Amino acid sequence: MIVKEIIKGIYDLQGLTEFPEGKTCDILISGSYDMEVKKVATTFMATVDVIREAINLGINFIITHEPTWYSGMDKFEFIEGSEVYKQKKKLIDNHQITIWRCHDHMHMASEDGIYAGFDQDSGWGRYRLPKPEKADYPMEMTGIIYEVPVTSIEEMALDLKDKFKMKVIRIVGNPKARASRVGVFVGGGSLGLGKEEVPMQIMEKHDIEVAICGDITEWTLSAYCNDAAMLGQNRSMIILGHERSEEAGMKHMADWMKPILGDLEAIFIDAKEPFKYF
Repeated sequence: MIVKEIIKGIYDLQGLTEFPEGKTCDILISGSYDMEVKKVATTFMATVDVIREAINLGINFIITHEPTWYSGMDKFEFIEGSEVYKQKKKLIDNHQITIWRCHDHMHMASEDGIYAGFDQDSGWGRYRLPKPEKADYPMEMTGIIYEVPVTSIEEMALDLKDKFKMKVIRIVGNPKARASRVGVFVGGGSLGLGKEEVPMQIMEKHDIEVAICGDITEWTLSAYCNDAAMLGQNRSMIILGHERSEEAGMKHMADWMKPILGDLEAIFIDAKEPFKYF
């Protein structure tokens, strides 16, 4: 089976057609669409360590959710003179690794594959509320609201820390506050997708008590939750980080794509948090 056959199978499973060229970041980062695939890896990001592990496992096709070249559209011209770029590209080329990005198709599928992974690893799938039929903000259609059993922010954070295998988890607000209405905005969703005020508007509109976030900007949603808590209002924030909030979707992709692979093996490689804690 060659690369382009696997990609077409993914589109078919997701109920999507290929997005027009230039309208998506889901592009071939390296290698060839016509390469014969030995094994497949799925991952949040094709870091150097992920690529090295793939090589050790005999994998020659990596499906990554996020960029390989440090920019949203995987542009590399700004960095191609760097030794970081040269050495990483040499590693990829020397081992004939094909890397394909699956970002937009994961989020725009009939079921967002990243949130499906979050549901599985958090165990919250049964608590998910239906999306609104009419949205005032486009972001309402990307975030998910859950009605979970009432618990304290501290207990909720520690539970997520354990389930997502985190060394450290951060919260904003009162750790002893109790909450049940949760808004989850994975990855960059908590930044508002270009409109920084929108996450706060959604929290107000849907009476969300705690926002589970990927990325944060410290003067927007986190500042709002912080002030709200100082005023005695029930608003909090739990920060997973971009990688931890989205990796589960790529982990479970290795399972749901197996029907299209035949005898080919699909292996999940954890990109791991980029941070070290002292």
